[in-house]
Amino acid sequence: MTDWVRLAVSAAFLLAGLLVFVSAAVGVNKFKRALNRMHAAALGDTLGILFMILGLAIWRGLGFASFKLLLVVLFFWLASPVAGHMISRLEVMTDEDLGEIEVEHREDI
Repeated sequence: MTDWVRLAVSAAFLLAGLLVFVSAAVGVNKFKRALNRMHAAALGDTLGILFMILGLAIWRGLGFASFKLLLVVLFFWLASPVAGHMISRLEVMTDEDLGEIEVEHREDI
């Protein structure tokens, strides 16, 4: 009985990770500006990787393989924000149109 519960919890985490990855892919394709697309991708990969690797660790059970999977999550959590910051900084420094801000005026306020 515990194998079925572990499989169900693992499948739930894997499906949640897949849902996060799909929503991040939709966000990357929907947004127009590079910084918005990068923000959607950065949030999606951080949370999606967590759910996927947690699902794999639960499926595998406690052991050395699960420890290595959790180290992968730790590496992604440390490397992804730094890489995203470096790419966004490069985008800000090289894009001349980034300073133009579109403001929508609402008449009902």
